Amino acid sequence: MTGTLINAGTVVAGSAIGMILKNKLSVKYETVYFQIVGLFTLILGIKMSLNMSSPLLVVLSLVAGGFAGTRLKLEENTEHLGNRLKSFLKSENDRFAEGLTTGFLLFCMGSMTVIGAIEEGFGKTSDLLITKSVMDFFSAIMLASALGAGVLFSFIPLIVFQGGITALVSIAGRDIPTEITSEITVVGGIMLVGLSFNLLKIKNIPVINMLPALIFICVGIWLKLVLPLTN
Repeated sequence: MTGTLINAGTVVAGSAIGMILKNKLSVKYETVYFQIVGLFTLILGIKMSLNMSSPLLVVLSLVAGGFAGTRLKLEENTEHLGNRLKSFLKSENDRFAEGLTTGFLLFCMGSMTVIGAIEEGFGKTSDLLITKSVMDFFSAIMLASALGAGVLFSFIPLIVFQGGITALVSIAGRDIPTEITSEITVVGGIMLVGLSFNLLKIKNIPVINMLPALIFICVGIWLKLVLPLTN
């Protein structure tokens, strides 16, 4: 998990720098920043979604994942956890929970996260995650300068999610079909589109509630690949 730990470190370091710069960023520049990040996230999400090969499974996974996440109150519980952490740290930042969830989604929903974590799980290389770490460092600076300490603490779910993929692949000990990694990227891209709507203040979409879709798409693609062999 070397790559993930380096990634977490760069998020913490970048966020710390951003928090130092926070008071020097006026509201008008903060607004421009979120508009740019929102548009970039929108384009990135669309680009990731264009390689869809199983649209029906993607839609079903998102619906099932959204229902499961809503039932489990993932968005509400994440916000509650963020507020408890904020209270524990005695932070006065009103956007702490938003920074935590936005940071996690931006740092973990890209194709580099999934592919890099899988490569590291197979013991091949950490190069992709290290490259991602450099990118996340600069992203964390800007994001934390606008949203504050919540972005810094997004390193915790980053380690759990990204490191969890690496650990799972390492334990599984066999190659994962490329179609699964491809469709995970597609689902992540659609979630980034939802996040971009939040950043651009177009519509408030509870993207965190969609996270179980990443599990459902894996199961769906696996069944698609396995069932024909059993007929």
